[in-house]
Amino acid sequence: MDLLIHGIGKLVTPLGGGPAAGPAQGRLRVLEDAYVLIQGGRIAAVGQGPPPPFPGPGLDAKGRLVTPGLVDPHTHAVFAGTRVQEFLARARGERYTGGGILTTVAAVRAASEDELVALARPRLLRMLQEGITTVEIKSGYGLTPEDELKMLRAIRRLGEELPLTVVPTFLGAHAFPAGLSREEYLKEILEEMIPQVAEAGLARFCDVFCDRGFYTVEEARRVLEVGKEHGLLPKLHADELAGVGAAELAGELSAISADHLLHVSQEGIEALARAGTVAVLLPGTAFVLAEPYPPARRLIEAGVPVALGTDFNPGSCPISSLPLVMSLAVLRLGLSPEEALCAATLNAAAAVGLAGELGTLEPGKLADLVIWDATELGELPYFIGHRLALAVIKAGEIVWRSSGF
Repeated sequence: MDLLIHGIGKLVTPLGGGPAAGPAQGRLRVLEDAYVLIQGGRIAAVGQGPPPPFPGPGLDAKGRLVTPGLVDPHTHAVFAGTRVQEFLARARGERYTGGGILTTVAAVRAASEDELVALARPRLLRMLQEGITTVEIKSGYGLTPEDELKMLRAIRRLGEELPLTVVPTFLGAHAFPAGLSREEYLKEILEEMIPQVAEAGLARFCDVFCDRGFYTVEEARRVLEVGKEHGLLPKLHADELAGVGAAELAGELSAISADHLLHVSQEGIEALARAGTVAVLLPGTAFVLAEPYPPARRLIEAGVPVALGTDFNPGSCPISSLPLVMSLAVLRLGLSPEEALCAATLNAAAAVGLAGELGTLEPGKLADLVIWDATELGELPYFIGHRLALAVIKAGEIVWRSSGF
């Protein structure tokens, strides 16, 4: 679609086609009195002052703040049922161990593909209204070949039906199901699930929950290496519950991202920096679980590119607002608003292999952007929990607009 967005009070964007690391993560381009010209769904020009003559439709930003569309690089947004009782038990002081995953597994197995799509659709539309234009979604609540494929088909359908870029990730190695030994289930993943997922083209990435009580480093290495053989790029749930060496494995395998990292070691940080692996931090999960927050400043200072995600899921983090996560990143992780925006746009796009396509407002990239009810970037984390998006543009099309704007 062709569109001219004019009257932008302040346009703020990272730059580049790869993740920003170190001090570069806080260096953004800021243009006042700006415009964005969109042609064919991509950005044709970004400038200041009066826009060029344009015969197509226009959208007046009315002096508001404009940024790239937000990218959520880590969610479990396709699920059935809730885990309200687990949530309330934690609120009474009981420690989370991850055992509740199997509660969701039972609900997902009982649901049809159509039901999973119907349940997830309004969740994703709410995320769109928060300014999220790209979302990664993992399987991992099926834990059988049939149910993992069912989840991935539902994820694919959501990407086809909704005005969002949906990135699918295979997470068969999320937990161990009842009724099979560890080795029996690993054999199913390696010999059945990964080949079938790859043959059907249902996922771009392969992820493993490598942590205390879940998959060991050696088990995770086996799964990710077979995934790579089948064209699935490696990701890792790493060192969330304990430091087990998962970040070191992510660096060894040049994983595209290592996520959580609440208990990452210094050796793990150095391994991520050497590999250029994106650290996807999920402060909403630490908030919900009352766990230590990940060491964002140590990661940035070591040269590891840092991204932010919601980890939206029915158990450990029922938070689907990336702006809220940005607020937590500023308040609890020590990120500046500039670093938080880069983490939720360019670096998040890099964490799902799309930094060359989106995550910044530059000519040639997809025209994904948000007009916010704000005039300064600092207002986004400051107004905690407020829905500030006034208009969301996806590939040049206005896909959501607040009433009255």
